[in-house]
Amino acid sequence: MQDQAHSQPGAVQAFSGRNSAVSGESGEKVVYSICEHCFWRCGIAAHVRDGKVYKITGSEHHPLSQGKLCPRGTGGIGQLYDPDRLAHPLIRETRGGKQYYRKATWDEAVGVVAEKLYKTSQTYGPGSIAMLHHGYGVSFFKKMLSEIGVNKIAKPSYDLCCGPARQAAVLTYGYPSDTPEGFDMMNSKYMIFFGTHFGENMHNTAVQEISEGIRRGAKIVVFDPRFSTLAGKADHWLPIKPATDIAMMQGLMHVLISEEIYDKAFVEAHTVGFGELWESVREMTPEKVSAITDIPADAIRTVAREYAFHAPAAFVHSGRRTNWYGDALQRLRAIHILNALVGNFKMPGGVVAFEKFPLVQPPAAHEHPAYEKEVYSKYPFFPNDEPSNTIASHEIVQQAISGEVKALVIYGVNLPETMTLGRKAAIEALEKVDFMVAIDVLPAEVTGYADVVLPECTYLERYDDLDNGRAFRTPFVALRQPAVPPMYESKPGNQIAKMITDKWGLHGVFAPTVEAGLNKKLGLIGSSLEEIKKKGVLVMPATDLYRKPGEALNLKTPSGKIELASEQLKTGGFDAVPTYTAHPEPPAGFYRMLTGRKPMLTFGRTANNRFLGDLATAKENEVWVNEQIAGKHNITNGEYVHLKNQDGVISQFPVKVKVTQRIRPDAVYMVHGFGHTSAKLTWAYKRGASHNQLITRTEIDPAMGAVGFQNNFVTFIKEA
Repeated sequence: MQDQAHSQPGAVQAFSGRNSAVSGESGEKVVYSICEHCFWRCGIAAHVRDGKVYKITGSEHHPLSQGKLCPRGTGGIGQLYDPDRLAHPLIRETRGGKQYYRKATWDEAVGVVAEKLYKTSQTYGPGSIAMLHHGYGVSFFKKMLSEIGVNKIAKPSYDLCCGPARQAAVLTYGYPSDTPEGFDMMNSKYMIFFGTHFGENMHNTAVQEISEGIRRGAKIVVFDPRFSTLAGKADHWLPIKPATDIAMMQGLMHVLISEEIYDKAFVEAHTVGFGELWESVREMTPEKVSAITDIPADAIRTVAREYAFHAPAAFVHSGRRTNWYGDALQRLRAIHILNALVGNFKMPGGVVAFEKFPLVQPPAAHEHPAYEKEVYSKYPFFPNDEPSNTIASHEIVQQAISGEVKALVIYGVNLPETMTLGRKAAIEALEKVDFMVAIDVLPAEVTGYADVVLPECTYLERYDDLDNGRAFRTPFVALRQPAVPPMYESKPGNQIAKMITDKWGLHGVFAPTVEAGLNKKLGLIGSSLEEIKKKGVLVMPATDLYRKPGEALNLKTPSGKIELASEQLKTGGFDAVPTYTAHPEPPAGFYRMLTGRKPMLTFGRTANNRFLGDLATAKENEVWVNEQIAGKHNITNGEYVHLKNQDGVISQFPVKVKVTQRIRPDAVYMVHGFGHTSAKLTWAYKRGASHNQLITRTEIDPAMGAVGFQNNFVTFIKEA
């Protein structure tokens, strides 16, 4: 790798040359598809006039959107017609000691990628190649890499977000949690949330169902150091001290058990480990927990009693972006245990198990070695059944730094601004590898470190694989289909992957066309591509989510029951039941850095979106500072400051101060996804401060390998 272009990604040339593509169609039409602006993948209706998309609305046919979309979903036009889009393939070259990117043909660019990946595999073995990915279109590239034996595949969102919740559910209930998570919110009478920012991170269906629950009279409890949007809807906002959630959950368990208001019949019939659980929480009285969490003992008792009173139509939600401090598996286990204690499993308003649409997969021509799980002794409870994630993403970053990984394929992940191990480690990894190809829509920071850049067209211009990888109360299979042809020289992922395998001489890996492959899958369930294109989705009737009186649960745990105490964890050397452990405190004059989202921002995916970014609240991020702390540091509302973390790292760009009483004095809060350094992102460049730049300390969950990063602390440097 050449250092000059890598150290100055914003200076990389040749991202220009715009020739707007219009299909030549006349008239109007509506194309039904699925969104790509977050993992929820809501159903959309793309309204096309004279060959151009002029608005996007929620599909009334899709059960996740039910005719409604969040701001990000309606803002897809901003990505489709972003003037900064990658227009053509690029190859890095050096002339006169300087590096630059030159425009390349597709044949030349995929030829370089195919040759470099194949030679790396032959020279160092398939384990020397890894892929980081985010976005549903990755399925084609996973299949492509499997053909040469590559099985190091990871999505950072697993480490940061859904992984701990998934594995905690496996260890407690015997099956993985899904998206949407299994909570019957619209029928619940009492909902408890720990730092879950519904209404800010949106999650369309969940927001709709919470709203319906509120309309029906549900009470909401929010434990959060910050008065979030969801806290604004709560009956109880309890500004818990950061990093003390497990202690609070143990305190709630103590009240439920000591006052004998838990569901004794359910616990006796359907759980194991109750005795061990009680021994672990016996001393966690409300008074003791109050001293740890800063929540009054009476409030702890009130929440526990109200929770038991409304059960089983009550739950504690597991949330998203779940790993904060490196103990997420146990924190999520504590949530599942709280749910089990009130007997809400498969009950109206409680925890439910959604079902998947029974889509038959066509038989594979041969086995793909990429789906053989590698065994990692470091993290014994990392999943062994998820082909999208065969290794933790931070392990890939570390192996790139150490030299074990020689080549990276990066699909839709802006690694320098991804919270895996922070910006510094990400850049070191990108500079160390021998070869890297970035497949993306925009010239994000990561593309400035690539040897080859392949421009993928947007989700509004392509087919992807069928979406039935999730379960819901109304099982469905959905289609992503193009509303308009690809602009410029961008191509859909399925074509890019096929071009590379064809270069390897592996013909027939993919169907002759993506349409033929989709039609074959749909034919196995008696449908067709022509049929699903009409509404963009096939829907089954809603399933019966609730258990019958006396019904056995038949869970796939070792005991066949809900495991309050996990023998598997104990055998693996971990606590059988969750136990609170204190986390580092901020140094004097520093404050714990908390983070989240805005409704119109999905981190890097929408950062450069002018359609969304022009909204007043989305132009930049702010740092929330308690008014007491603002006075102490002599900073005022609207003032710009730089942030400095505990290791002396100073934010590259300043951030606006929001002085408020809506956050605890020991913490600050800022939205992730700002502070971009790529000058080619002309809208996002230099807007706000980068939260990721200030992450220099991480804690890895020792059981399942997820990344925690909220033990980073910052103070303020005034602009003057």
